[in-house]
Amino acid sequence: MKARPTIPFAKRTFDILVSGTLLILLSPLFLLVGLLIKLESKGPIFYYAYRVGMNYHTFKFYKFRSMRTDADQLVDKMKHLNAYQPSQEKESQWAPLNRSLIVSESELAIRIQDAGVMPEDAYEELKSSASSQAFVKFSNDPRITKVGKWIRNLSIDELPQLVNILLGDMSLVGNRPLPLYEAEQLTSDEAIGRFMGPAGLTGLWQVTERGKKGVDAASRCNLDIFYAQNHNFWMDLKILLKTPLAAIQHENV
Repeated sequence: MKARPTIPFAKRTFDILVSGTLLILLSPLFLLVGLLIKLESKGPIFYYAYRVGMNYHTFKFYKFRSMRTDADQLVDKMKHLNAYQPSQEKESQWAPLNRSLIVSESELAIRIQDAGVMPEDAYEELKSSASSQAFVKFSNDPRITKVGKWIRNLSIDELPQLVNILLGDMSLVGNRPLPLYEAEQLTSDEAIGRFMGPAGLTGLWQVTERGKKGVDAASRCNLDIFYAQNHNFWMDLKILLKTPLAAIQHENV
């Protein structure tokens, strides 16, 4: 696990003051939600998974449990429900490794790996395609419990991340930290740029695109990159002011 990223001093100070205050004020709500989760289903009140944030820092990411306890094991079986609608996989473009082919392609930029040989432009296109399919979000997710649906629609399930903010893993505003299996697919030069910005509880994507139908992974990645390159105090403040309205969503994604 890499060292925590260095968040600008003013942003970090603001994060500590706000997250610490909110944790104290919201403690009665934490107790109520914890009781409701326990009454509905067996299992822990809190859920954590490893996420990847700024500069590829990996950390334990906390949420109120809103799903069945076997939710992570069901991901592969539910890929057809992905709201980001990945395109059909292309046939392999790798040609078998052989000396004559490499010599014949010597005037072109080529990529050579154990899988075979491929023109460099085709390889970059393949990487870009994989990156555009990295984000995963399920429509009408059957793994979500009744209490889970309620706390998700109000974004209450995200509140334990105030602890992540207090610890310095995240900021109040930034790009959402990604699960390991999503981050591993974002390998194009453009997509890597989203990891240059701090991870956040809320962000530019949440207040502009969250809950919309026909979501596009490339658009989300572009918004993340824009934030990473341009974030400042005033942008963060505008995002925070828009967050309460954006948090109350009615799309089951």
